[in-house]
Amino acid sequence: MRRGALSLPCLFLALSVTAAPGCAWLSRTFHPAPTTAPTTAPSPAPAPVPAPAAPAKPPEISVADKLFAGGMKALAEGGQELALELFSEAWKEAPGHAGVAREFDGALIALKKSGDAAYDQGKWESAGKRWMETLRFITHPAANARGYPFTRGEVKAKVDRLSASLMEKALTEYRRGGVESAIADWKTILSYDPSHEEAAQSLRTALKQLESLKKMPPGK
Repeated sequence: MRRGALSLPCLFLALSVTAAPGCAWLSRTFHPAPTTAPTTAPSPAPAPVPAPAAPAKPPEISVADKLFAGGMKALAEGGQELALELFSEAWKEAPGHAGVAREFDGALIALKKSGDAAYDQGKWESAGKRWMETLRFITHPAANARGYPFTRGEVKAKVDRLSASLMEKALTEYRRGGVESAIADWKTILSYDPSHEEAAQSLRTALKQLESLKKMPPGK
């Protein structure tokens, strides 16, 4: 071994002694960063609750349908005249209304039959009115008169015979002095046929006579 040269073990020992203070200093100055808890994302906000939907409005009923419904109610209650009147108004609002086209004929036939029944019961005014209404509605656009068990001429003949019978009855009563009874018969005719001129003229004459009789002193 040369002079001044250190053996390998001695050199290692010298380096260890020299490095020891430096390692101690590093251990004193170096501190690992504190561990932190893992961060979590905030929970999403709850979705807004939608407002309750407004209730759906029922479809609006047309004027024609309301009139038709009124006519059906009247028909169910036996009011054929009112039913036909309301059906006619519904048709005016909505020409060709399906409900009116379906129900009009049946209501008109029932009206004519009710006139026949009233006549059989001796209800002259009621019979005359129902027959006259039958004549009025039989020409309506919704009427299918070809399918009826009667014609317009036949119904008109019934009215004419009734009026002629009441006129004869009234004149007979009038000549016998039954002025008030005669007046009632003429009023009956005019209740269903205001255009009956003979009945109107006879009524005017009888009313004047009745007024004169009331002004006469008793016993004369």
